[in-house]
Amino acid sequence: MSQKRIEILGELIPRGSRVLDLGCGDGAFLEHLQKNRQCFGYGIELSDPNVASCIARGVNVLQLNLEEGLKLFDDHSFDVVLQMDTLQHLRNAETMLRETARVGKMGVVTFPNFAHWPNRLSVLKGRMPVTKHLPYEWYDTPNIRVATFNDFQDLAQKNRLHVSKAFGLVGDKPISIWANLLASTAVFTFTSTTGENQHGTND
Repeated sequence: MSQKRIEILGELIPRGSRVLDLGCGDGAFLEHLQKNRQCFGYGIELSDPNVASCIARGVNVLQLNLEEGLKLFDDHSFDVVLQMDTLQHLRNAETMLRETARVGKMGVVTFPNFAHWPNRLSVLKGRMPVTKHLPYEWYDTPNIRVATFNDFQDLAQKNRLHVSKAFGLVGDKPISIWANLLASTAVFTFTSTTGENQHGTND
C-alpha cells in the first residue's frame, strides 16, 4: 500500500480508536494509525515474515488464521475492525464480514473492484484481467473471490449493515461518481445498525 493511500484511508479512522486489523500484512497501516491517529490495538496475520515485520514496527500482532473466525473476541470489543484487501482472499468472506460488524463498532473494507473498466475490457477480449491491483494470472492468484463495488453494497444490505461511506480509489485518488466503473479499489465503512445508506452515484 502506498504512503498516499495509507494517509487517505487513515483519515477514515477516528483518533484514539481501538483497532483490529484483519490480515494486517507487514503492519505499515497499523503503524501509521499508531503514530498519526493515536490508535492502538492488534493486527491479525498468518505469514511468518509479515508477523516479524509487524513486531519490528512495534505493532501488536496475533498469528491466527482468519478462516477460523473471530470467536476469540467479544461483541464490540474494538472501535474499528479493518479488512484492507483481505476479503477477496477468504473462503468464508460473508461470515467474516458479519464477524467484522459484530466485533467492531465500525468496519472498514477495501478490495479490488472487478468491475473497473480495464477489467471489463479484458473480459470482453476473452481474458482474465491482469492489472496493478489484480497483478496475478488466473492460475496463480491468491484471490479466491472477485467482487464489484455494487456487489458489496448488495451484500451489506443482505447482512443488514449500514454503509456510512462508499467511494472508490483510482490509484491513490478518491472518487465517488461512477465508482463501480472507474474505481480500481472499492472502499466502504459500515456499522451493524440500520439507517439510510449514503452512497455515491454508480453506473
